Amino acid sequence: MISRLSLASAIAVFLFGSNAALAMTDAECKAEWLRADAKRTGAVTEADAPRYFASLRVASKTVEGGRLSEPSFLEHCKAGLFNKVALDAGAPLAGANSFTEAQAKDRALAAGFASVSALKKDDKGIWRGTATEGAKNVNLSVDYKGNVVAN
Repeated sequence: MISRLSLASAIAVFLFGSNAALAMTDAECKAEWLRADAKRTGAVTEADAPRYFASLRVASKTVEGGRLSEPSFLEHCKAGLFNKVALDAGAPLAGANSFTEAQAKDRALAAGFASVSALKKDDKGIWRGTATEGAKNVNLSVDYKGNVVAN
């Protein structure tokens, strides 16, 4: 039998999401900041750190003045906004895709891909294009659920 505490925990994760449960530690967020602020200026712009700005757009967060400061970065990081998201089994999934090309590109950037090409939506509702992952070129797919898959 499921305990009331277990049931309450499951309901909380369902209702409020699991980003906080998956959030990075202070040390992981600080290390991530040091990678983002490679110039050591104390703030990053979208040109410096496109992945993080895309992650914030995906989460419907705005960046004041086009610069993300270290305290703001760390706050968003600890809230789980910069976490890599697990893919749904079988992704990319066919379905009615309401993302615009820009929204699909943001999901790809937030997933850590760079140099995302112009994306084209196929007849299954999957945005397809190319990007770089590290030093290699990959074919990329973004489905209606936001799953980003290199194939």
